[in-house]
Amino acid sequence: MAQKQDREAAKEAKKAKKAEAKAKRRQLFQAFNMQRKEDKALIPIMAGVFLLVAGVVFGLGWLIGLQWILLPVGLAFGLLAAVIVFGRRVQRNVYGKAEGQPGAAAWALDNMRGRWRVTPTVAGTTQLDAVHRVIGRPGVVLVAEGAPHRVKTLLAQEKKRIARVVGDTPIYDLIVGTEEGQVPLRRLQSRIMKLPNNLKPAQIDALETRLSALGSRGAQLPKGPMPQGAKMRNVQRTIRRR
Repeated sequence: MAQKQDREAAKEAKKAKKAEAKAKRRQLFQAFNMQRKEDKALIPIMAGVFLLVAGVVFGLGWLIGLQWILLPVGLAFGLLAAVIVFGRRVQRNVYGKAEGQPGAAAWALDNMRGRWRVTPTVAGTTQLDAVHRVIGRPGVVLVAEGAPHRVKTLLAQEKKRIARVVGDTPIYDLIVGTEEGQVPLRRLQSRIMKLPNNLKPAQIDALETRLSALGSRGAQLPKGPMPQGAKMRNVQRTIRRR
């Protein structure tokens, strides 16, 4: 009886895995079609990268007399390189559309890889300015987005507020934008990940517990970047009602 249940469980797990892989392939194909329509150079660039990498590997194999053995390897590396190029162009396109939209920084932070504790909109205004808090190995990172003349004050106030709680823990502050001294949205994740490691995992847990008691102040932004055609007055009115 137990063996039968194990076989059924393994069969269901295999079926679920196949369904998941099929869904991922469908999503990848959809993303490729969307990008292809907006990026006319995508297919030529991917084809060029594929042929270049495969040709280099084949040429190296030809020099040592193993060209036909290394040909499948070259094709595999060429395909991998083309997929990497595709992923980067899609990412650049997505960040380009989100750049400057309210909520874009919070969206980028939520998609960070690794054990980062992200709390969106710990401080905000009804003009859709916001400060987001990130806790990790560097310490506390405050990320602001919105009008520069407003977020600087908002950021300073939030930094002063948490400094009373975190003690000697390093606090970093960043403003997302394209002006001098600001961090472009597409580079926000890498900028944070390059910060020095100052805390151990146990210290991060304790820090998160202390900061969670502070709560958030001000208006909360909607999740994700606002669409470019959204009516800001309606959004601001909704925020005021919260």
